[in-house]
Formats: sequence, C-alpha cells, structure tokens
Amino acid sequence: MRRCAGSAGTPTSGTRPQVRWRVTTARSRCRTEGTGMPAWLDTLAAFAADFRLDTLPPATIEQAGWVAIDSVGAILGGAAEPEMVALSARLAEDEPGESPILGFARCAAPATAAFLNGAAGTFLEMDEGNRFARGHPAIHVLPAILAIAARRRLPGRAALEALVLGYEIGARVGIAANLRPSMHPHGTWGTVGAAAAIARLRGFDAARMAETLNVASSLTLASSKRTMLEGGTVRNAYAGVSNRLGLLAIDLVDAGFCGERDGLTSVFGSVVSERFDSARMIEGLGTGWQIDRNYFKLHSCCRYNHGALDALELVLARDSVAPEQVARVEVESYLYAAELDDPEPRNTLGAKFSVPFAIATRLVRGSTEVENFTWDAVRDRRVLALAQRVSVREDKAMTARLPAVRPARVALTLTDGRTLEAAVEANRGDDQDPYSRDELATKYASLAARVWPADRASRVRDRLLLLSAQPNVATLFD
Repeated sequence: MRRCAGSAGTPTSGTRPQVRWRVTTARSRCRTEGTGMPAWLDTLAAFAADFRLDTLPPATIEQAGWVAIDSVGAILGGAAEPEMVALSARLAEDEPGESPILGFARCAAPATAAFLNGAAGTFLEMDEGNRFARGHPAIHVLPAILAIAARRRLPGRAALEALVLGYEIGARVGIAANLRPSMHPHGTWGTVGAAAAIARLRGFDAARMAETLNVASSLTLASSKRTMLEGGTVRNAYAGVSNRLGLLAIDLVDAGFCGERDGLTSVFGSVVSERFDSARMIEGLGTGWQIDRNYFKLHSCCRYNHGALDALELVLARDSVAPEQVARVEVESYLYAAELDDPEPRNTLGAKFSVPFAIATRLVRGSTEVENFTWDAVRDRRVLALAQRVSVREDKAMTARLPAVRPARVALTLTDGRTLEAAVEANRGDDQDPYSRDELATKYASLAARVWPADRASRVRDRLLLLSAQPNVATLFD
C-alpha cells in the first residue's frame, strides 16, 4: 500500500490538533420543549462526551492495543481474498481519497475505506469478539476510526480513545438487546458503536452525542442469519456497512437530522429485538470495560465451533488419532453451536459455520488455521467424507449457562470400538482462558504475511501496540 496522497503531514502541537471539517454544522430543528430524551441516555451521552483515555487502567490500554493489532491482522488477511481485491479495485477507482485501504495499494474516501476494511476484517472469521454482546465489536468500529483519523491526521491517542469508547457502547447495546433468532448480529448494534466512536473523535458534546446514538440506531441492517448458515458471502459486507453507516450518522447529525427520542429502545426493543434492558447501558459505566472481556480467535471459523474444537484438541493431546480410525464423532454443545450442523458447506464461508466441517478439517488436515478453510479444504474429499460422520446436537443445560461459559463435549468413536471423550467450559482465547501475547503476535504475522512483507508487518504491529504514543495515524501503516 503506497502512502495516500497528502497523508505525510503531521498534526499540530498537542494531543488534539485543530481540524477543519469540510461539512458545516446545522442546528437541528427537530426538538421542541418537553420532548427530552430518557435519563439513561442522557447519562450515557454525558459519559461518552467526557470520556478520556487517561481514566483507563494501563492494562486496559494495553488490551486495546492488542485488539487493534488483532483487528488489523484480520483485515490484512481478508484483504487477500479475491472478492475483496476485486471490490477494493472497483470502489477505490470510483471513490478516491486519502484513507488507507489496508493490504491494497490504493486509498479511498473515508466512508469507502471504512467499508472495505470492515468487510475484509470479517472475511476469514479471525476477528475478535465479545461473548456477552454476542458479536464482534472491534471490527464494527476500528475501520471507521482509522479512516477518519488518517484522513484528518489525528494522533493515535485520539484513535485509541475512540476505539475503547465505540467498543464499549456497541457491546453494551448487544448486551442490553436480545436480537431476534433470525438476525445476524453483524451490521446491527455495531453501527451505534461506530457512530459513537466518530462522535468522540469529533468532540461532540453530550447533546450531540445522544442525538448521534439515536440517529445511528435507525441505520441498523436487517441482517439475516441464513447468510452465514448457507454461505451467503454478502454477510461479509455487514460489518463494513456498519462502519460506513456510522460515518453517515455523523453527517446526518451535522446536517441537522435527528432520530427518535429513544431510538435505541425503539429499534433494539421492538424492531430487531424483542427486549432492550436500558439499565445495562449504564450499569457499572466506567468501572469495567467490555474490551477487557473480549475473546481472540486462533481457529479460523465461527466462535460457536470453538468449544468443540478445543475439546477435540484435548482428545488429540492425549491420544494420537488418524482420520481413518474415526468411525463417528458426536458433539454436544449449546443451541447456537448446534445450529451449525451442515456437513456439506457450499463454500468457504459455509465451512466456517459448520461444526462437522471444522472437526473434520482438523482431523484430516491437521489444524484449524486459515489454509484449512480454503476452497482446497472445502473440496477435499477426505474432509467431506469425515464430516458426514460428525453429528452435533444441543444440550439444553449448556444453552442455559450462556453467556458465562460456552461449553462443549466431544466423543470420538474409533473403528476398534474405543471412545475418546473430552469437554470444555470456557473457550480458549476469552478472558477466562486467554491466549498468550506471543500466540496473538504469531497469528497477526501469519495473517499480515498474506499481503505485506514481514518487516512492514512487524513495524506496524509495534506502532499499534503503542498506539497512544503515535503522533499521526496517517503514517501508521507506512
């Protein structure tokens, strides 16, 4: 990726340089006396407007840096996929600008770069997530932050501050809501997180922050869960769209648009969800951070597969098992994992949302890294044959324990009659059983290697780890 035109400048002195925004801000004509917003929203908006990075514990700042590293790695890995190469070329040509498209030798307008980086970051199913929110907060907010911060030459401190805040608010919406079973969480509450993050970058006061949250809530996608189950790759665009719509929410508020008085409760309490517990939006606000409760992924597939895969690893650590020795595999887990039961996925995305395929590719091909969910793997007759012998069913007692744990039990019955079993409670990579920083660094390097030389990848990783000290996001990826 070449440096974007005009991206070599440095910010003015101080941690928050003065920036001239092209848009003019119009006064909203929507509000009249007596139509105030709910008290909880006023509290949340005031907190967001006043939030500063220096209120965070050092461990949380470090964690946020690793979330940035991991997310950039996921974006770089996904950028190498043919669909992303084609889409990036098309949109960069039509919508040029100064915001970097990571892993691609072009730049684009902020909204376009935010969309492309968000889409790329979900392509390989390697982006981090939050089990309490039941989704992936960082990839819904970081691309928008990087696009605006690079275009405006903001310091890394401002970007990191926006990441923590956008992650917090987006995840809290996911926690407070109960999305309809047919909804995919991508493209839903992440839009609110992205808008909050950019509002923080813009220095919005509490009133404009609240308006932004209300406007953004109405920009939620009708994202279907069937896409992931059927391998509909439009699903990979959802997070990118959320980033783009988060930026649109800012433009709308700047232009004087407004939302409902309590858009979050309206949309997430009755439209895309049947429940919205607004108390969860402010409970313990500022005393603990959702970014500290995230999970990272090393298995290149949906998180709902990971319990079964972790249990399988326990079996294989005790006993050496060749694929031809396996008569059948029985998996018991919670509802969302049991839904991933297709033994014949039609493409690579479908494979990532299939417990039978994930188990089979691990047994046949030796790992669950990116290369074992490619087209070569999906067409591997050995994998497909074994996947037919893998069953998965719900254990309702396990479902009842969500989200505190994500349990799974695996039983391998061998051709000699033996049965090998293992079970897990937590999944590797979450706050209960975290991966080491070395493991995360190795993952980042392997993903970045799909598009960048090792020296550049290492240089960017080191900058991201110390993001709060970087003077200019525009030069972060040089």
